[in-house]
Parts: sequence; C-alpha cells; structure tokens
Amino acid sequence: MGILAGERKSAGSWCLGVIGQMANTVGSHFFPEIAAGGFSRVDGTVQFWQRVGALVGQDSIVLDFGAGRGAGQSEDSVAYRRSLRSLKGRVRELVGVDVDPAVTTNKALDRAFVITPDGELPIADHSIDVIVSDFVFEHLQDPARAARELDRVLKPGGWICARTPNRYGYIALANRMIPDQLHARIIQSAQDDRKGEDVFPAVYRLNTAGAFKRHFPASRYDLYVIPWDAEPAYYFGSKLLYSLLLAVQHCTPAPFKTVLTAFMRKRPVP
Repeated sequence: MGILAGERKSAGSWCLGVIGQMANTVGSHFFPEIAAGGFSRVDGTVQFWQRVGALVGQDSIVLDFGAGRGAGQSEDSVAYRRSLRSLKGRVRELVGVDVDPAVTTNKALDRAFVITPDGELPIADHSIDVIVSDFVFEHLQDPARAARELDRVLKPGGWICARTPNRYGYIALANRMIPDQLHARIIQSAQDDRKGEDVFPAVYRLNTAGAFKRHFPASRYDLYVIPWDAEPAYYFGSKLLYSLLLAVQHCTPAPFKTVLTAFMRKRPVP
C-alpha cells in the first residue's frame, strides 16, 4: 500500500469548506466576531497555522506533505488565513510532495515533487526542519511506511505538524457510513463552495492520539495532541442544524472532538 491515497483533502476534512461558510450569515449569526477580520474565535485554520508559524523561521527548510494544488493559499477568502498558510518567502525553502500531479502547479511552493503511492520521498535524510501536513493523514493507506519516511527526512530536533479529522469525531464517523460514490455529492450539497476536485476518500488509519503514539513513539518523539472543534461545516445552510451541531460540540469530551492537531518533536541525538 502507498504513502498517500488520493490527494490531500477528504470528505472527512472541511478546511476549505469552512472558507466560504464562515463568511455567510449563518456562521456570522453565531460568531459575530467574524466581522472583525473574517474568522471566528474557534477557527481551526487560524489555530493550527499560528502554531506552525511559531515553529518555523527564516532558516527553516519545510516540507508540505500532501501539498496539493495550493487551494488554501490561493482560494481562501480570508486574507489573514491566506497569510498564515503562505510560508514561501518566510522560510529558506518550502518543498511540497503529493501523488497528485496538480502539486506541480502549486505556486505557493519553492519546489514540488510528484511521488508514487508506494515510493520513497525524493528528499535526503535528515534534511527537513519542519514537516506540515494539513488534512492528509486521513488518506494514508500505510501509516507505518509514511511515518518511517517522515522520520527519515526530518532532522533531530525537528517538528511534524499535522491537522486531521479525529477518527472518533462525528464527522469521521458519519463519513465512514457514507458510500464512496456519494461523498462528493453530499459534500458539495452541504458546502456549496467545495470543489469536487478537493473531495477524496479517507481511511482514518493515523487519526487518533493512540495512532500518533504508536507510529511516533515516545522513545523518539515528544508528542503534543490538541483536540479541537471548529465551526460546524456540514449544516446544509440551516441555522437550526448549525445550532444543534454547536450544542453537540459543546458537550463532546476531548477524545471525541472533530479535529486533532498534533505537534511532534523528534528528539535530538544525545
């Protein structure tokens, strides 16, 4: 089985879907602060990329694992979120890899590589300071292989930053119940700004705190997992459904939040 399955977005991820939704009247009704800058106090993209920004510097070599076509950097309607995502020019080099040839059109990268599902990353050992993987881990058919490759290219002391749907969150649970042939239709119905080319199947094999610990063991990594609930995304334009989903999220304990952000530091060699 390969490192990546499909491209970087899945029916279980809603990063781009939230982009248009947060600007509409339903989101603004529940989060009026969106009027001040375009994002809410629980915006998952802001939370994740702010922390990524704190871990990179001008001398960092960064790998975007599953970089795709760069829709987040170019199509997000909120300028502040675009600026957070855009690392090119802020780091020494931004390298992107993906199984989708569309990665070669990603203007947010300094270099791009198309990889094969069962191939190694075309990157030298211990050459990367920070790896960023935004809504990609849910697509990994062979997480053990992927983890080995990420570990191989990451420098000691470097960071892996990942955002992914929680396998035990209601979004991922619902996604696994929907037949694959209906995913794109349902997603686009729920999120009318979501493009069909950004909907891909998910397998959820590296999407729990336990899976992170298993593939990035404590003997080699310091692991920090942050469960998160962003704004509801799949509400079909209904204010009532939006409010019900907010209530569910409010009552949901941490292990069942919809999203996990993981920050893993590879321990320096003694």
